[in-house]
Amino acid sequence: MTPLNQRRWANFRANRRGYYSLWIFTLLFVVTLFAEFLANDKPLLVYFDGDLLVPVVAQFPETRFGGEFPTEADYRDEYVVELIEAKGWMVWPPIPFAYDTIVRGRRAPAPPAAVNWLGTDDHSRDVLARLIYGFRISVLFGLVLTVFSMIIGVSAGAVQGYFGGWLDLTLQRLMEVWSSMPTLYLLIILSSVVQPNFWWLLGILLLFSWMGYVGVVRAEFLRARNFDFVRAARALGVSNRVIMFRHVLPNAMVATITFLPFSLSGAVTALTALDFLGFGLPPGSASLGEMVTQGRNNLHAPWLGLTSFFTLGIMLILLIFTGEAVRDAFDPRKTFAARPE
Repeated sequence: MTPLNQRRWANFRANRRGYYSLWIFTLLFVVTLFAEFLANDKPLLVYFDGDLLVPVVAQFPETRFGGEFPTEADYRDEYVVELIEAKGWMVWPPIPFAYDTIVRGRRAPAPPAAVNWLGTDDHSRDVLARLIYGFRISVLFGLVLTVFSMIIGVSAGAVQGYFGGWLDLTLQRLMEVWSSMPTLYLLIILSSVVQPNFWWLLGILLLFSWMGYVGVVRAEFLRARNFDFVRAARALGVSNRVIMFRHVLPNAMVATITFLPFSLSGAVTALTALDFLGFGLPPGSASLGEMVTQGRNNLHAPWLGLTSFFTLGIMLILLIFTGEAVRDAFDPRKTFAARPE
């Protein structure tokens, strides 16, 4: 690690609030990546007739356990449970419900209890299970959208700022026209034609989200393209591509990196808002926006609204605190300040 990056890392760690927020957010995200092992209506392990099976990873028909149907076994069915326990045993995850499992024997929505730690929604689905799966899909959506938006936006801004002139002017006018299009109306129109899904929403939002990076990168390239080292590289015959992405881009990425945590929080908020309005993920998907809708429609069940509110609030607070720490890490007043002897 270079001395410059060492000082940046030291500045990042000095912001204790942002430093620990990053660790907490990363831990929560990594945990939710293994949601199938935390919340599932299939056992983690099944020992049957001398064989050790993993239903979470592979599907096994009911006939495998001596049943009658060749379809996948329903491990919550009393008949299947009796068949397995007659010749073995099962190990269940901490939450024996998936995000779409219908909880039997309780009214809907049901308040928190020992069997459902955060209660159930109005479709009798476990709230905690949906929370875990919804957290994962929201963060994954935000990360993918942020990465692709950054790649497109940085590339477009680099081209505009480096070459300038008529190319920069033309692209700026096209971006102004494109950014003036009503994104929500476009989503409403397309939602009446096709059924939205994860990748469909990602593509639609990607059409507009990349423009936020262009201005930052373009300004840096406009400033740096007339520096002496850039002119010297041109005089030596170095290609424009090498100059742009090897010599100028690392300096321009400083401002882009400080923007990433805030962009991620914006992407998560966008997906939540679309799900809340009914233009997001398909009905029944594990979604934080759908949980907010559940809370609005069931004011007599306060655990639904409080759960979704605190989950979104904590997620966004962690991302904002992390963004503040990243901004401090790349602050030139701190990075290049004279270090005490």
